[in-house]
This record gives sequence, C-alpha cells and structure tokens, in this order.
Amino acid sequence: MNVIKKSFDLGDGRIVEIETGKLAKQADGSVVVKMGDTMLLATVVSTVGAKPGTDFLPLSVDYQEKYAATGRIPGGFLRREARLSDYEVLISRLVDRALRPLFPSDYHSDTQVMISLISADKNIMPDCLAGLAASAALAVSDIPFNGPISEVRVAKIDGNLVINPYASDLERATLEFMVAGSANDIVMVEGECDEIQEEEMVEALKFAHEAIKVQCAVQVELTEATGKTVKRTYSHEDHDEALKERIYAETYDKVYAIAKSGLGKDERSEGFTAIINEILEAFPEDTADLTKALAKHYYHDVQYDAVRALLLDEGIRLDGRATTQIRPIWSEVGYLPAAHGSAVFTRGETQSLTSVTLGSKDDEQMIDGAFINGYNKFLLHYNFPGFSTGEVRPNRGAGRREIGHGALAQRSLKKVLPEGAENPYTIRIVSDILESNGSSSMATVCAGTLALMDAGIKIKSPVSGIAMGLITDEKTGKYQILSDILGDEDHLGDMDFKVTGTENGIVACQMDLKINGLSYEVLTKALLQAKDGRLHILNEMKKTIAAPAEDYKPHAPRIVSLTIEKEFIGAVIGPGGKIIQEMQRETGASISIEEVDNKGIVEIFADNKAAIDAAVARIRAIAAKPEIGEVYTGKVKSIMPFGAFVEIMPGKDGLLHISEIDWKRLETMDGVLKEGEIIEVKLLDIDKQGKMKLSRKVLLPRPPKPEAAPSAPQG
Repeated sequence: MNVIKKSFDLGDGRIVEIETGKLAKQADGSVVVKMGDTMLLATVVSTVGAKPGTDFLPLSVDYQEKYAATGRIPGGFLRREARLSDYEVLISRLVDRALRPLFPSDYHSDTQVMISLISADKNIMPDCLAGLAASAALAVSDIPFNGPISEVRVAKIDGNLVINPYASDLERATLEFMVAGSANDIVMVEGECDEIQEEEMVEALKFAHEAIKVQCAVQVELTEATGKTVKRTYSHEDHDEALKERIYAETYDKVYAIAKSGLGKDERSEGFTAIINEILEAFPEDTADLTKALAKHYYHDVQYDAVRALLLDEGIRLDGRATTQIRPIWSEVGYLPAAHGSAVFTRGETQSLTSVTLGSKDDEQMIDGAFINGYNKFLLHYNFPGFSTGEVRPNRGAGRREIGHGALAQRSLKKVLPEGAENPYTIRIVSDILESNGSSSMATVCAGTLALMDAGIKIKSPVSGIAMGLITDEKTGKYQILSDILGDEDHLGDMDFKVTGTENGIVACQMDLKINGLSYEVLTKALLQAKDGRLHILNEMKKTIAAPAEDYKPHAPRIVSLTIEKEFIGAVIGPGGKIIQEMQRETGASISIEEVDNKGIVEIFADNKAAIDAAVARIRAIAAKPEIGEVYTGKVKSIMPFGAFVEIMPGKDGLLHISEIDWKRLETMDGVLKEGEIIEVKLLDIDKQGKMKLSRKVLLPRPPKPEAAPSAPQG
C-alpha cells in the first residue's frame, strides 16, 4: 500500500488528518478524514464518457452515518441503516451545493460522491468535515474539478469566533454558519444566529474563509503527493459555431425585447418559447436531432446573455421592477377555521398557505440517528406540488429540495419561539406552496410567522425573509444586486442569497454563489439591501397582524406545565404507572412527566378547561407537602386498637391516636370511627422518620372544667 497522510492544525492545537491509499482503492478517489475519534470515509466515482444527449452534470452526493460508528444498533424492524434521514439529506445538500459549481460546465459524466461516518466522537461534529472529505477525494482522483474546496463551521461562543467547535460548546453559540469555499472565494453559506447585524456576519465569513484557505492548501499538497495533478481528458459536448452565430443573430434582439417588455411569467415564457419554435420549424425536415438539441442549447445561452445585459446596461428587470423594489404583498390570517393557526402569504406570483398545529409532548418527533438522537418539539414541513408552477408532477413525498427549504424556514422561526414553560406545546407548521415564482422558502418564513401569531404563540418578534440575487460582468466589473428575485432571475443569476430576520437583526441565511470573485464589499452591500427589503416586508405583514393573539383558538388544546419536587415523581406515576393512568382515565387529560434539573416537570394536555383543572388539582394534592398546624379533610383508611390511620393527602397517612379523637377518655375504638369516614384533622407534628401525628379533638370545643367542690367549714 502507498499510504499518504497530510494533516493541519485548526489553529488551537486540534489536528485534522487526511489519509489516502489504504481504503476503497477501486474508487476513482478515496480518503479518510480524521479528527479525534471521528472518521469519515469519502469516495468519488465518475464514469468515463457521458450518456448521449446529456447536457448537465449528473452529480449525486450522499452522506450517511453508520450506527456502528457510535456503538449503536439501529431502531426499527429491520435493525439496519435505511433511507437517509433529513439530517443526512441536509448534510448531503451542503456538500453538493459546495461542489457542483466548481465542476467544468461541459463535464457531463455520471458522478457519485459518497461520504460515510465510520467512527464518531460524540463531541466532534462530522458535518463540518464532510465537505473537506469530499473535495479531498476529488483531489486524489483524475476527475476534472476546479477546486479544491473545503467546508467549515464557524460559531461565536462566549464572544469569540471558533472554527469547528465542539458539540458541547454550540449551545452557547450566538451565531453558527456552515461556510464552504475555495482558496479564492466563498461559494456557499448556511446557518442561523441570534439577531446579529450585517457587519458581524461578514466578520464571521472572513474568519471562516481564512481557515478554508489552509485546508485547500493541504489538499493541493495531497494532489501533488499522489501524482494526480493531470486530470482525465473528456469531450462531452458537440458544437457548431456557425449554428451558434445564426441562433444569436436571429433571436438575441427578440429575446431582449421580450425581457424588456415587463410581461408576466406565463406570457414571458410563451414569448420565449415561440421564438425558438419558429427557428426549429424553419429547419429542413431531415435536420439531425443533434442540430436541434444544439439550437436549443445556444438559445438558452441567448436568454442568459440577453437578460443579464438588460439588467447590467439598463437596470431593467424581467417584470419591470427596480432592483430594490419588492413585489406587491397581501396576507391573511385565520383562513382555515379548523386549524389552530393559519395564514396566507402572497408576494407577487409566490403564495404559501400555512397552518399551525399544537400538540402535546406525546407528539414530539423521535430522532433516532447514529450521531444525533433525542426528541424535537418544533417541526416545519414544506410542500411544493407541481401545480404551483403549472406543471404535472407526481407526488412522491418530500424530496431533497423540500427538506432543504423547510429546514431554512424552521431554523429562522425557531429563533423566536418562546422557551421553557412559556411554550409547552409541540408545534408543527406546514407550508403548502400554491404558487411559485421565486423564493417560496422566504414566503414560508413570512406565512409561518403570521400563522404562529394567529395561533396565539407568543413569539419574541416577527420574522420576515427575502431572496437576493446578483448579476455580474467580470470583464467590465459591472454588477446589479436584485431584491426579491424571480425564479428566472435565480436561474440566470450569479447568486441566490436568502436572509431572514427580525427588526433587531439577522436570524438565518443561505447563500449559493455561482461565480468567482464575490468581494466582501459587494456582499456587505447585498446584506444591507436585503435588510431594507426585509423591513419593508415585515411592515406589510404587520398590517395583517402586528402581535400574537391574546389567547389560543377556542378549539385549540390547552397545556398546563407544573413543577414538582423530584421526590414526588414516583408518587404521581404510581406503581407500574397506576396513578397517572387512573388520572388520565378519570379526567380525560393527557399527562406526561419527566425529570429536569432534579425537578419534576409535569405537562397536562386537554381540549377543555375542566379536564385541565381536575388533573391539576389531583397532581397538586399528590405533590403537596404536609404542613404542621394545617387542617386537612381526610379519609379514615384503617382502624387499630390504639387509634386510626387517616389519609390527609393522596398517599400520605397520619396516625390519629385514640387520645386525640375526643376530649373525653375513650377506652376502645369500637363504634368511634369507621373506615371510609371523612373527618377533619389537624397536623400536630412530623417526626424525623416522616410519621405524622394528627389530632381531631383540637378542632372540637373543649369542654369546661368541672367546678371545684366547696371547702368544708372549719372548727
């Protein structure tokens, strides 16, 4: 084996090692990236040649965590790794978005990148190493790639920026971004933060990029050490320069005119289609299919160039708006009468119908992953049916796009949810996109905010989101930053930058860059322009609802949260769950209890107040501590020759001695009390063993003392 290793320091003594030549040697490229006990195996395979007619890069990126890596056996019936979890899909998307722009545009071979977590240190998060591993596998292969790139997590913890922090420290982070880039440029950003300002975000990206530069340099050394400096040759595209010139000459001005006309999406699409159809219909009948395919390819290039030239030269957008102008907005809350909260948010030709459902702890999502497992009480699901873009498309469940868009909206809204006892609910938000022409994920954020406020959830502050675009000309240095981009502007532009935030600052972002050379000056300008757009959208939303509703909907379930002493948890549950099951059966409420910080947290869930009140009273009675001197109404549980045991609270009995029943002396207990009788008693004392001494007689009138007999006369 020719095993080659390279390593680098993260800057604080933590070492990352890249090894190749030992595992998976039949792949075109394979590496193992190791940090502490965390190890990732990344492989890449790309076919030689491309399928006929393919005019794109068929790239698939899959990240999977092996349960054995953390010493766990998978749950479920099969007890083996199954389809990728949402968490694994999100990491796969992060790597895909970083790699895809840097493959040559004319490279069309089927390419598969696979990244497996094969060993895990619970405190070292593997996702921040996945992009490095994938790029390193490409670096030791002969696959054409304009890299290397790397990917890091940057977080601000206790006021300091940290690269790839420990999992245990992330709870204290005020910002957390995944950043990918090459030695020269940032290509992808995704993350969340606590209402930070634009300048702080740019500072974090610069810090991350310095770490990325080091990691790219190590990969260059790895390429040289493995002798993979020369990449494979390929020819995946046929070209006809004469046909290209003809298509440009006959269509450019027509396309430019339609782009400048300000037509709506459908009319504009029909106009563009009519132009190419006219060209194709003019071809002789025996024209080869390849020629027709090339004509369509060149026509797409015409559209790309014409729309961009219109923006750069005249500052005119496809729908006639100014570069900073936001499309018309209307919104409505309470649209769905049976939902616990709902909203319709429409911006231009993008529309989201969003609902909020409130549930109990039993409705929490169980996460059973190799690296991450636990429970999630805030869910956001995003649906993108075919009719939203006027297409016929079968419903096959959520795809990677839906999962990614939903995750961005979820991280935006979770930042403003109330915490702890202020939010006892499990919350599910569902965004159904009914129309789409640009930034449906940002419409989901806005609609989600409105629906939460309609539901009566006391969010900290409303959140809005905006998608920004960028058109640049590297030769002239011209650029245009576009607010609230259309779908076509996203497709034809150089950047898709989504920013969400409150009036106080940014809470989440997602950026994909398709060009080289985005300066921090332009990035800062884009962020500030996005801020103006966000605040405008927020003001429009406030015209519909400005603050959370005072109360939940009448038909919404209610949850009461109680805190009891740890010692009473067992008493509330009862042997084998007998007590808690009995309370649920008799009151109609759902009750859950867990220990948190040496306290018992009890959540009572019901759809009516009477059930809540009944359950609360019973739990408070069980968890109450008897107090000396208090009077209790108790039940006689058993009678003994020396007195009676009286239950003054559920599960708490005290002794009522025969001498404490009445002021007069009782010789026997016969006929004095009977089991089940309800009497009032006073708690006199609790001894060191917890035994309670009760008295009934102190609550009875004390009989007068007998008068003293007259004294006998003297003498």
